[in-house]
Amino acid sequence: MIRVVVSGAAGRMGETVCEAVERADDAELAGRADPSLDAPLEDLLGDADVVVDFTTPEAAPQNVLAAVAAGVHAVVGTTGFDLDELRGHVEAERSDGANVLVAPNFAIGAVLMMEFAQRAAAHLPEAEVIELHHAAKLDAPSGTAKRTAQLIGEAGGNVHEPIHSVRLPGLVAHQEVIFGGEGQTLSIRHDSTDRHSFMPGVLLAVRGVGGLPQPFTVGLENLL
Repeated sequence: MIRVVVSGAAGRMGETVCEAVERADDAELAGRADPSLDAPLEDLLGDADVVVDFTTPEAAPQNVLAAVAAGVHAVVGTTGFDLDELRGHVEAERSDGANVLVAPNFAIGAVLMMEFAQRAAAHLPEAEVIELHHAAKLDAPSGTAKRTAQLIGEAGGNVHEPIHSVRLPGLVAHQEVIFGGEGQTLSIRHDSTDRHSFMPGVLLAVRGVGGLPQPFTVGLENLL
């Protein structure tokens, strides 16, 4: 059994992750870390194999470093912080082979959307990205949108700036990439209408983070 501690357990995503871990046959919920629960993450690391972090851009880097320093793998769904800075700290401070996987999006369909967009960019390089999220999302543009733009750029495409961010009640997580060419357009869109859409990807990451070849990995596609 994989012992999982959820950081940010009192939040909407954290609560959903706790439910998913409790339902999994090969994992057990070893702890719920959250300031509102008076449960510091550091107090729970001794019982953990993996920490899943859905907190804030300010809290997540320190949570990750606390985990890897204790030899605990970290799966991170929080976005909005400097990935390169955290990568350097993780590589310097990790112990006992602890790995980190940061995924801008855990929905399998969203990962496929990003990969399809990267493939399309080689043939229709001009693109616009529109991302739509719930009103409480803290960062804009989203981590998914920034990752999509990075992948399109690596394929030789050109994402027009700015990335368009929409924040409204009633939304969960949605993104459309529109490619334009002479006399034609191509749209690739993904919609998450419920937070449970992220849970298969979270559990995939919990099961696979320990076997990753690098100490710091970005993108769930590395486990698909």
